[in-house]
Amino acid sequence: MTSESKKSFPLWGKWLIYIVIFSAVGALVLKQLPSGGAYSTDLTRIGKGQPAMVLVYDVNNLGGMHVMELLKELREEYKDRVQFLVADLGTPDGRSFARHYSAGSGSVIMLKADGHLMRAIHGPESSAMLHQALKDVLASQAP
Repeated sequence: MTSESKKSFPLWGKWLIYIVIFSAVGALVLKQLPSGGAYSTDLTRIGKGQPAMVLVYDVNNLGGMHVMELLKELREEYKDRVQFLVADLGTPDGRSFARHYSAGSGSVIMLKADGHLMRAIHGPESSAMLHQALKDVLASQAP
């Protein structure tokens, strides 16, 4: 075997493979991010005069993504009366919130306007379940 017959893969080819791999990984990561408009992760908004519905969300868990899809159905109808927030388990604030309410990814925590817990639903199965919970939270706020 001569040195000419033993050719290595060209450098540009290696870089092309790296670019394709990184692009694919980037696309997968972006696909896992919350959709349907940005949900605020500012949990300091809780207890500031408006009820809050907080989704505990982990980008590595499909349960949270499923519940986010359920919330999209309700968000348009209630966005003026209820804050829709996300407790991102990838952040210290999100993990602290989840520990406080013993919640995992896909849990929905409903809080009154004063910040007190109204209801926690771990892994809601339907938007109807969330819709009823929102009605209950809003009814509890009536003077």
